[in-house]
Amino acid sequence: MIIDFKDLTPETFLAEYWQKKPLIIKGAFANFEDPIEANELAGLAMEDFIESRIISNINANWDVKHGPFDDFSSFGEKNWTLLVQATNHWSSGVNALIEPFKFIPNWRIDDVMVSFSTPGGGVGPHLDQYDVFIIQGEGKRRWQVGKPDSTLENLTPHEDLKQVSMFSAVIDEITEPGDLLYIPPNHPHDGVALDNSINYSVGFQAPSAQELISAFADYQLDNHLFEQRFDDSKRVVTETPEEMHEADFELLNSVMNSAFKNETVMQDFLGKYLTSVHHTLNLLVPVEPLSIELIKEILADGEELYPVLGLKCILVNQPKIKILFINGENYPVDTDTLELAKLLASKKPLTKDLLESSMDCLKNQQLLTKVINKGLWCFECN
Repeated sequence: MIIDFKDLTPETFLAEYWQKKPLIIKGAFANFEDPIEANELAGLAMEDFIESRIISNINANWDVKHGPFDDFSSFGEKNWTLLVQATNHWSSGVNALIEPFKFIPNWRIDDVMVSFSTPGGGVGPHLDQYDVFIIQGEGKRRWQVGKPDSTLENLTPHEDLKQVSMFSAVIDEITEPGDLLYIPPNHPHDGVALDNSINYSVGFQAPSAQELISAFADYQLDNHLFEQRFDDSKRVVTETPEEMHEADFELLNSVMNSAFKNETVMQDFLGKYLTSVHHTLNLLVPVEPLSIELIKEILADGEELYPVLGLKCILVNQPKIKILFINGENYPVDTDTLELAKLLASKKPLTKDLLESSMDCLKNQQLLTKVINKGLWCFECN
């Protein structure tokens, strides 16, 4: 599955549109078939470990209900939308929708939210602070997208719903199956279903400075880092004790900056932070730990190893540091384990032939058995 960019290429898209302006590509996916049906999506919304909500707008009264849901009949036949977060964690077909966007690094991709809307259904005009690609599945939807506008009024028609006032649209189109809409951050948009409609939103994580600093503070506390006090041993007599002098400011500032300038610490923090999954994973931990001998036997029988759906991996492959991050944990990498680490980070199915050159190395055996016995890779495609 690839994107038909028409007159564009991935390179020109990034140069001209990415985080700059919205874009609609009609027929981006020819003969598109929905990887999940509405009733399957409803089934996921019945699970208490999957985040879902229904947003309705009846006679201009907005309402939000949070899952799990036992029944949908009370919502009627129009003016509501079911949204299921991280549907790609539970559907291999939905997870495959990420593949066409691999011209952007894996660490930027967050998850795929799927929505089912009845006629008139939508979530109202709003802003997102991240990039999103929206693939139109079944049905049709009218999309309006505007430019960033500081004059827009923030609205809260429901305590769980943030909207903005109506805006001037630069895109006003009806999307049909296989159409692709790209919306950059901070661009107001509104989508209203014209009939029963399914949309797939491939979202990208974009942590703010506030979120990163807050998470980094927690990381330091958890790991007992930078607990030493600042060095004030070169203090001289002051004639103005009521003032904070430039030298003192620089001293305290350097203490704080020393944490951010510690490359080893920052690599570890960012790798763990960016691979931490915010929604439940279907981890398949073996009942009994698998030995490398048993793993080799299963691979020899033609079985393949698959990463669990929604798993996040980052390989840091730099001259000074090599680390594999998986699901918020780090796995040291060296020359012997680099090729296996690349295979794991790619999240492609692993066969006996792919792994053959790695299996004679004890460190590779240990790495492979560890990720299998943690339930991160398994011999069944979930």
